[in-house]
Amino acid sequence: MKITAIEIGKIAIPLKTPFITALRRVDVAEDLIVCVRTDDGHVGYGNAPATVVITGDSHESVAAAVKNTLGPQIIGMDIDDREEILERIQKGMVHNTSAKAALDIAVHDLFGQRYGMPLYRFFGGRKQRIASDLTISVNEPATMAADAQKAVAAGYSHLKLKVGIEPRLDFKRVAAIRKAVGPDITIRLDANQGWKPKEAIRLIRRMEEAGLDIELVEQPVAAADFDGLKEVTDNVMTDIMADEAAFSTRDVFRLLSMRACDLINIKLMKAGGLAPAAQIAAMAEASGVGCMMGCMLESKVGITAAAALSAGKGIIIKNDLDAADLMAADPIRGGITYEKDELLLPDAPGLGITGVEGLHTH
Repeated sequence: MKITAIEIGKIAIPLKTPFITALRRVDVAEDLIVCVRTDDGHVGYGNAPATVVITGDSHESVAAAVKNTLGPQIIGMDIDDREEILERIQKGMVHNTSAKAALDIAVHDLFGQRYGMPLYRFFGGRKQRIASDLTISVNEPATMAADAQKAVAAGYSHLKLKVGIEPRLDFKRVAAIRKAVGPDITIRLDANQGWKPKEAIRLIRRMEEAGLDIELVEQPVAAADFDGLKEVTDNVMTDIMADEAAFSTRDVFRLLSMRACDLINIKLMKAGGLAPAAQIAAMAEASGVGCMMGCMLESKVGITAAAALSAGKGIIIKNDLDAADLMAADPIRGGITYEKDELLLPDAPGLGITGVEGLHTH
């Protein structure tokens, strides 16, 4: 099974409701789909959303990296030489993690197809079903409370609330949602770097004292402020999770060495694909630090890949893989299926994806 061609297309999927965080607003999710073709007719699928405020990657930069730099280095290689292919992808250029992730996912998809193995089995096969939270976009407290009630009615028992815009309102947002959903729903916060360290400590302590029962707070401070992140972690009882601070294995090594956080959020688009994401999981496991499997605002291609890694690794104890469930349509044939707040992994080889509707050549 030799790689013969790499094609790139783009899909645009409207969201059920606008996705609003401290960093951006999105009404339509756009995702690049990378198709890696082989000489025996197989196709491996990967994807890369443009998340310029987080990864720095645009659709144009991803397409250029795949077409002009990374893709040519793996054309003609046999999929059985997986380690060398993945090494070429990672070492072919610096940064450009979304382009690397798209190719890495497609290569893993092909490897699973080559041996008739679902990817969740390849990564350990601990379980075929995983639970995810649902993201509640930042908004006025009453609007967020209503959105949270809808999510609970749809079957979600874990909610991730976007905060970090107007910190003085954040307490009211969380309090309104806790009152609306009751004591049995798990609430997580994601500040998307929106607070200063002392501000974060003061706000989190206030929530603790008010009994709002927050499970964790994700990336409360600026990504580059490792010392500030550690300051928050050391001065609150609530678990603190690194997200934008945790891109590469080098970042994660530093975070773990400093004990700067209680949890690591792994995302394929930050790490550069499944292979480096698995390395991050192993590093965290060796340090006794739990992980969450997260995602960008991406299609079911990347969600299926992320879910496969999570389902295989015991150290990945939480999931934030709701992106495809936030979309008003599903152009991806095959892959994971949502059943209320759970994702069911397919038994088909690789990602189990058979095609993409509405794919426009990029």
